Amino acid sequence: MSAIILYITFVLLFTIGLFALIFKRNLIKIVIALNILDSGMNLFFITLGYRHNATSPIFTLLPWDTHITMVLPTPQALILTNIVIGFATTALMLGVAILTYRNNKTLDTRKLRGVEEL
Repeated sequence: MSAIILYITFVLLFTIGLFALIFKRNLIKIVIALNILDSGMNLFFITLGYRHNATSPIFTLLPWDTHITMVLPTPQALILTNIVIGFATTALMLGVAILTYRNNKTLDTRKLRGVEEL
């Protein structure tokens, strides 16, 4: 039951982030949309690695012949890496947004100088 709720939450976060990314024109709102999208993807990968009644695979003192279910450590490692990459890209995008505001006095992508409509 809890895995279903996590998948529904992932779909909601991903959808909100994707729609905000497509329809918003403010650079700060685009950065927030990418963070929401990133959080949804992190939740998805953590949900993939979830196993009911499993233990963490970190230095257990169980004998080798004991059969116990362990949680997959790979999604957890990928998510830790993704959190660091997400933080760095967010800082870079906010830095670009600040420089854009200093040069153009606007954060609206439609009003930027040198940007042409398709």
